[in-house]
Amino acid sequence: MLWIRWLVLLLYWGATSGEQQPEERGSVPAEVRADSRRQRSPPPVEPLDFGFVPAAVYDTHAYYEPGAVGLLFHIVHAFLYVVQPHSFPKDLIVKVIQQNMGGIKIEEWRKPENVVLLLQWLYYEAGFLICAAIGVVFLVLTPIIGMCFCVCRCCENCGGEMHQRQRKNVDCQRGFYTASLIATSIFIILGVLIAYAANHNVSTQIKSTRRFINTNMRDLRTFANNTPAQIEYLTSQYTTAKNKVLSELDNIGPLLGGRIHSQLEKEVVPSLDTALRMAGAMRETKEALENVSSSLEVLQDGTAKLKASLSEERSSLSNTLSDPACTNGAVSHTCNSIRSTLSQLVVNADFSRLPDVSNALANVNTVLRTDLSNIVQKGYSSFNDTPRLVKEQTKNIVSGVKTMLDKIGTEINNFAKMFPVEASLANFTIFLNNGQKNIESYYPQVDQIDFYRWIGCVAILCMVVLVIAFNILGLLCGTCGYDKQATPTTRGCLSNTGGNLLMAGVGFSFIFAWMLMAMVTALFVVGGNVEKLLCEPLANRQLFSIIDTPFLVHPAKKNFLPGMLFQNPNIDLTLGSMYRECHENNGLYHALQLETMFNINSFLNRTVYNKDLAKVLEGVQVDLQDISLLEQAGRDNLINFANSGVGQIDFDVYLAEVIKGVTVVDLLSFSADLEAQTDNLPRGALENALKGHASSIRQIHREQVVPMEQAMKYVKARSTLSQSIRQLQRMSSDLPVKVTNILSAIDAAEYLITHNASHVVKQETKGYVESLVGYFKQYTEWVRNSLTAEVAQCKPISNIVDSMEIVACSFIIDSVNTFWFGLGGCCILLIPSIIFSVKLAKFYRRMDTEDVFEDSPYPDTLTRFPRDSAPPSYSDW
Repeated sequence: MLWIRWLVLLLYWGATSGEQQPEERGSVPAEVRADSRRQRSPPPVEPLDFGFVPAAVYDTHAYYEPGAVGLLFHIVHAFLYVVQPHSFPKDLIVKVIQQNMGGIKIEEWRKPENVVLLLQWLYYEAGFLICAAIGVVFLVLTPIIGMCFCVCRCCENCGGEMHQRQRKNVDCQRGFYTASLIATSIFIILGVLIAYAANHNVSTQIKSTRRFINTNMRDLRTFANNTPAQIEYLTSQYTTAKNKVLSELDNIGPLLGGRIHSQLEKEVVPSLDTALRMAGAMRETKEALENVSSSLEVLQDGTAKLKASLSEERSSLSNTLSDPACTNGAVSHTCNSIRSTLSQLVVNADFSRLPDVSNALANVNTVLRTDLSNIVQKGYSSFNDTPRLVKEQTKNIVSGVKTMLDKIGTEINNFAKMFPVEASLANFTIFLNNGQKNIESYYPQVDQIDFYRWIGCVAILCMVVLVIAFNILGLLCGTCGYDKQATPTTRGCLSNTGGNLLMAGVGFSFIFAWMLMAMVTALFVVGGNVEKLLCEPLANRQLFSIIDTPFLVHPAKKNFLPGMLFQNPNIDLTLGSMYRECHENNGLYHALQLETMFNINSFLNRTVYNKDLAKVLEGVQVDLQDISLLEQAGRDNLINFANSGVGQIDFDVYLAEVIKGVTVVDLLSFSADLEAQTDNLPRGALENALKGHASSIRQIHREQVVPMEQAMKYVKARSTLSQSIRQLQRMSSDLPVKVTNILSAIDAAEYLITHNASHVVKQETKGYVESLVGYFKQYTEWVRNSLTAEVAQCKPISNIVDSMEIVACSFIIDSVNTFWFGLGGCCILLIPSIIFSVKLAKFYRRMDTEDVFEDSPYPDTLTRFPRDSAPPSYSDW
């Protein structure tokens, strides 16, 4: 027993790691919790692949299929259920054991409680007691009746008189008794065959028992040989978790720094993006101003020439209308009408009146001398350098953690090597080998005993076979030698021999029946109770509930199994729970609840993730105050751009001029109206001069206005001017406010990095540490699951129990019960066999006297009068 305790206590160092490290849920500052945007759940821990624990393959299949003889077993079980239909008396057995724990004393049974238990037990055993009483009565009466029957027949009574009455139904009676005896003999033969099959099954299955012994021993050796490799595999897989943690530590910059960066970028990156967009707006503003300036120059040049031509033509036309000829009353009205339209001969879109944008352009060019995009990119680079800062600032911590992890791995290996597991298992293997050799040394003796048992059972069956042989021979001789023409006193020798054989069978029946019934009764009482009180409750595991009853074995010990193994009976470990766990092929650590004796969980909490390691990891601090998002030159650049004067341009004036036509009036229409009015004047110099002016106006339209309206140069210049003005108007809208907002956003982001980043760093560091701890938790959880289901799988233990059940109950008890069932049937059927044999022998045996009939003395009538006794009618009588 000492080696068992040593094995179960020291063999398994791993245990469940369900105790988790307490989470610091309340350590987050209130101001950080208030900002939901800064909260996020830690990323899921990457699952680790620890592989598969080397599995042990067990050979024992604790299952038995009896085959055809199983039908007989079921019949016997049904018979026993009829005899004993009560359920298993668990409470009764427990009370009996508890009240008689100090030994059975006669005077104790006089107590009322013991009397009640006795009555309950008698009620439970009522069926067996009744059947046993019947057997005892049969056992006692059979020899007495046989002796009386013999004496009675010797006195020529009870069928002993060698005289047979002649009746009309003689043939019918003989046929009935013959058929009945044949049927009875057949059933007796069937009982013999059942008993012989059971007897032979015992011998056959005893040889199969060796297979169970060999496979169970082999499984125990497999259990002992595989367990060290499984334990070594558990310890070696710490390296998997350790290497993963080391990989995470080597990449602490991208991992922790990246997580800090991703949290801060929600505030930082948008502010830098707006500044970068403003740098692009500066360049676009410059391009727009340059487009306005160049387009305005083109349009001003074109309108200047047209303006000069129209001014000259207007002056010339005005001089013509100043001719004295226009003072004539008939002509003066026309001249005045023409003179009133002279004001229309001017350009409509006068671009020369638009304000100059050169000052704004010069200011923007001055602003663009400072590369704001480059400054913003430096801010990006400084912020994106967070992983490198984290890696540099945690260099010493990472080095210390690596050293501690190596130390933890060494402690685990040293702890696993503290116990002489291999030596213990080697001794266990030697013990198994020696035990198997000792068991095998008894095989010849077992075979010899089984041979004697088989011979004895066959000898018992031969008693019945002898009776059956006399019955069959008697039937054959009697039937074959029977002559209907022969009188009872003249029956042949063969027929007489058949009757004598039948009577010999009757005699042997009386001799053997009581001995057979004595054996049947004994086997029935023993085998039936073993089946009902041991095999059935063992099959449905109710027997474990009795053994596991608290304080049953010892009044001071709650559970006997932990008290026997661990000297601690208060552990909630029962034989039934252990069997269930082993039957499911779980680990012995879990089946024996060794965590109550040695909980490796606390060891793993102290070793794999101890307080020192937690303290080192919690000491991770990252300082981001060196990060600068926007230099002072960039800030000044934004302010100068806001004060560049772009927003002071009168965009409405520009847009108003752009949408105007080239001239106020259509020059073609104007020249046509002028000619129409000239046609109303008298012919002369005035008419010719006005028509010349109309022709000149058409020429101006053709040579200057049409090119300005259709030439790509002027069209593009007007379009570019319109688009550029609108673009400038859009970009300069609330420009100072936009710049102020950009600077405020950058200031807020820098304030977050400088003052509040510690909360973000602490939060992300906690998540990072939790991910590292998660790998160790995976390892300890995997150890727990492996110990529960994969390491030292105790299926061999339940297989031993199941094998013992199969051997004891299925191989032996079922066969014994089937044997007495068949033999008992033969004993019962011997009674009708005796009756039918005695009755039938009267028809086959040669009688000493017979009924004789005489002729009547009255004439014409022949009346036959039998005489009670007459000697044989021989010639010399």
